[in-house]
Amino acid sequence: MSQEIAVVGSPEFTTGFRLAGVRRFENVPDDEKDDELDDAVTDVLEDDGVGIVVMHDDDLEYLSRAVRQEAETSVEPVVVTIGSGAGGGGLRDQIKRAIGIDLMEEEEAEDTEDSE
Repeated sequence: MSQEIAVVGSPEFTTGFRLAGVRRFENVPDDEKDDELDDAVTDVLEDDGVGIVVMHDDDLEYLSRAVRQEAETSVEPVVVTIGSGAGGGGLRDQIKRAIGIDLMEEEEAEDTEDSE
């Protein structure tokens, strides 16, 4: 069974992903995040058809302690946060945790071979 990507966040955040073809999304306007973000994240985490959940890293602050811990420790689906706080290393670690291998390591090895 193939799994899909889900995006959770403000309509401004999810629009780009929707234009890129992501069909599973939860729009939570900024002024409703305190009340609705926990439910939106829980819904996608419990959806067996979702393999990757994308969120803005700033939105983690709106989650209750329990939902935030569930999101940060979830392996399937893996929660990937993007934005100001998560640098390339953070995304690299999240992808490595999700699929079990370090894609960047293989890419670096190819770059070294190419330069020789």
